[in-house]
Amino acid sequence: MSFFYLSNRIIFCFSTMTKLIVVTFLLFHTSTSSSPSSLGSAAMLEPLFQYIDDHQNQFIQRLKEWVAVNSDSGDPTKWGEVERMLKMTADMIEKMGGTVELADVGTHQLPSGETMQLPPVILAEFARDPKKATLCIYGHVDVQPAKMEDGWVTDPFILTEIKGNMFGRGATDNKGPVLAWLHAIESYQATQKEIPVNIKLIIEGMEEMGSFGLLELTRKRNDSFFADVNFIVISDNVWATLNPALTYGTRGSSYFSVEVDGPKLDLHSGVYGGSIHEPMTDLITLLGSLVNHKGKILVTGVTDNVTVLTEDERKTYDKINFDLEEMKNVVGVKKFIQDTKEDVLMARWRYPSLSIHGIQGAFSDPGTKTVIPRKVTGKFSIRQVPNMDPTDVERKVKEHLGQVFSTLNSPNRLKVTATVGAKPWMANLGDPQYVAGKRAVKNVFGVEPELIREGSTIPIAQNFQEETGKSVMMLPIGGHDDGEHSQNEKISRNNYIKGTKLFAAYFYELSLLH
Repeated sequence: MSFFYLSNRIIFCFSTMTKLIVVTFLLFHTSTSSSPSSLGSAAMLEPLFQYIDDHQNQFIQRLKEWVAVNSDSGDPTKWGEVERMLKMTADMIEKMGGTVELADVGTHQLPSGETMQLPPVILAEFARDPKKATLCIYGHVDVQPAKMEDGWVTDPFILTEIKGNMFGRGATDNKGPVLAWLHAIESYQATQKEIPVNIKLIIEGMEEMGSFGLLELTRKRNDSFFADVNFIVISDNVWATLNPALTYGTRGSSYFSVEVDGPKLDLHSGVYGGSIHEPMTDLITLLGSLVNHKGKILVTGVTDNVTVLTEDERKTYDKINFDLEEMKNVVGVKKFIQDTKEDVLMARWRYPSLSIHGIQGAFSDPGTKTVIPRKVTGKFSIRQVPNMDPTDVERKVKEHLGQVFSTLNSPNRLKVTATVGAKPWMANLGDPQYVAGKRAVKNVFGVEPELIREGSTIPIAQNFQEETGKSVMMLPIGGHDDGEHSQNEKISRNNYIKGTKLFAAYFYELSLLH
């Protein structure tokens, strides 16, 4: 080997080693600056996770204070409590260094005719670095009504921990997740680590009533508050399976009232029974024409636009970890309409459904009353899936009920109204949010998340996506058995604390992909 060749080899090796040292230095420097690197993920997140573990009792105490506020938005007499809950939330954000605006969303007219001022919406912000991605977090702090006599084991407004589960109204829907987001931000601040994304929050107090005024506010602030937002994340749902999950779709909903108006007063069934067209009989016939005992919607044309199931799509349901027998026990039924896990999940998530909810005007008190009610109103809803349009569904339902009523040759009067028309929502699983979400779940829970759709309706997801044009993802932390809206609503200590870690990890993972 010549000296010249050997010298060149030495110089080449030295040069290569120098480059490696420089690259390693740059990677290390980047991992400790405002642009994190995946090489520093463990070093970055471990102090945050340790802080969250060390302060979990403090986090639970805060949840207890929030649950104690009866912020039932369905009762206008409690809107003062809703505002108190929003003020508590705003105060916490300000103490953490965030800027807060309590945005006016106008008034709302009650059924009584009285007009009331709506509770405001919180628009908050932490930092504004043009080099970083901006994440907008949505949540709500109002709750469904709850009373001990409904069947609660514990006082619904006193957070009570039993065997690792924390029971209380709003624990999982949605006060617990809102607090978990704030605690995730706190973990960065307390450990003196720079939050790797810009954060905005939009928190309301009227979600359980339909988010009055929020759509209009979104439109008004599209060119200001939402202008620099890259991603919107919502944690107002639960896993719906045994494993942690990311939600990429929800069903829409239309709600209908069917009124049959007959005689000018209630009648004695012994005197008039058998001689008149009873409004209740007409109504039962109408309701019975909507859906059969197998759950098939009988309204002509309503399901025509539902996409055909492909084999590849069906296979995605095979992989979902869902225990059919456990779900039967949770719900308290001996069987579902469908026989397999896959068919049950698809019936709940990817296909439309029609449910009859009640009859107004009929005798429902204990005891007996032999009366023919003069006017009755049936109530039902249709959960819609992609390609179904609420306006088209409303038209077909009215046509169907009108046709069925005409065959009865009844002198009674029919009136059909639709009060809600929320579109279904679908996201793109290739979106960076879902990549970051998968990595964060794997980091915290040690498993790959389930990719699921949700059977219920969360209108704000579709509204945000349509109005802002931004990426929207649902990142739930509640368990499948948390009982949101039901008696004994709860969130487990494990989900609450690990969910806080998940959110902290998600900030980090999202910053790597921006």
